[in-house]
Amino acid sequence: MLNPVSTGELERLHISGDGDDTVEWEGAFVAFGGHGAEASTTIVFEIEPGKRLGWHTDQTEETQYILAGTGELQRDDGNFAVGPGSVFVLPTNVGHDLVNTGTETMRCVAFFAAAMFTQTFDNVMQPPNSHVIGTPNRMGEGAPPPRPL
Repeated sequence: MLNPVSTGELERLHISGDGDDTVEWEGAFVAFGGHGAEASTTIVFEIEPGKRLGWHTDQTEETQYILAGTGELQRDDGNFAVGPGSVFVLPTNVGHDLVNTGTETMRCVAFFAAAMFTQTFDNVMQPPNSHVIGTPNRMGEGAPPPRPL
């Protein structure tokens, strides 16, 4: 269980993609396995105008809710305009990206259907200098293997 927290007080990670200066975002883990949640993960993240998450897949189902900003959800099966109040579900291992096409910071919250998982990106992500990132507990016992590149 997690008591209410101010997301502005959470430790932020600044993520960027090697070789592509459009891949850049900041995020924070609100809760994940053993840290405020038992069976899910919640993150908050921001994407500045002209930037994007980077093309990737998640090892578990993900639901995203757009709080502010406008952009485009890019998926294997097409592109979709998103803005404040947009909500969408991304099945496991479906390739996707989220691009900020607007003029203000895109602010989002994402809910994952696992307490521990990895994400595999096309770009090498900094940190951790790897194609694979995920929950802080992802290297622990029971962590699912990342998808092959």
